[in-house]
Amino acid sequence: MGTPDFAANILRVMLKEKFDIISVYTQGDKKVGRNQILEKSAVKKVAKDYGIEIFEPKKFDEDVVNEIKNKKPDLIIVSAYGKILPKSILEIPRFGVINTHPSSLPKYRGASPIQNAILNGEKKTSATIMFIEEKVDAGDILMQEEIEIGEKETYLELSQRLSEISARLLVETIPLLTTGKIESKKQDETQATFCQLIKKEDGKINWSDEAKDIYNRFRAFCTWPGIFTYFEKDNRNLRLKLSKISLDANSKENVFENGKVFEENEMIKVKTGKGNIILGEVQLEGKNKMSARDFVCGYANFVGSVLK
Repeated sequence: MGTPDFAANILRVMLKEKFDIISVYTQGDKKVGRNQILEKSAVKKVAKDYGIEIFEPKKFDEDVVNEIKNKKPDLIIVSAYGKILPKSILEIPRFGVINTHPSSLPKYRGASPIQNAILNGEKKTSATIMFIEEKVDAGDILMQEEIEIGEKETYLELSQRLSEISARLLVETIPLLTTGKIESKKQDETQATFCQLIKKEDGKINWSDEAKDIYNRFRAFCTWPGIFTYFEKDNRNLRLKLSKISLDANSKENVFENGKVFEENEMIKVKTGKGNIILGEVQLEGKNKMSARDFVCGYANFVGSVLK
């Protein structure tokens, strides 16, 4: 049971390792992009390639529960599925329901642990294999591997790494679980923390924040929702997405107000609460993405403006 690329990578590995996947459960097709084209989930695409039976239930009603019971699965594996499983599902497989959770549980329980770890400037995180119970991400841990987070590593890059590690850990865990050769470990509830639910408006930049925190927001939200600010032109505040930014390693103290755009050493920079951000690529609403240098050529008043 899974939906995005993170889960699709794991499914591919499971299939290559010859695990007998009898069916796949995933979220239904969703409309994406400006043209609202129906897009299959990444897991659905992999399942179709391998000719695996696919199910996309909107809810786990009695019919769906009975359908799963009739399959008599030994094990259910969940990875970024996006749905809460009821107790009636958890009780079906004889070896239980296990989950891949990309955090150092009990830290960062919830739906966005990778983004939250980056947002908070964590230096390390983990790939975790755990039992699922009714309480979210509180199940006993079967296996866990800690890794360092790169200073410039984005959500996309870290997610890929954690997916690969999770797949390897699953391949190691399942034979031990089914032969009774692994013991699970209870989580320390006193150390539990929970993820911030990410909303589209969380991509809005506060230029009073430190440059490193704004850069972490960019890394965390690189796929969605992205980070953005507002640029005033002709008495209108236009939404400006920052598609590529970097930290100013040679940042010098200046008297500019926060959000002030200035040019230094042939680079376009923005003053923050502490330090500067270097603009690489930007995208004005309704326009194509372009380099900050090209944007300045088209909007001469950009340098000297104050972003909001």
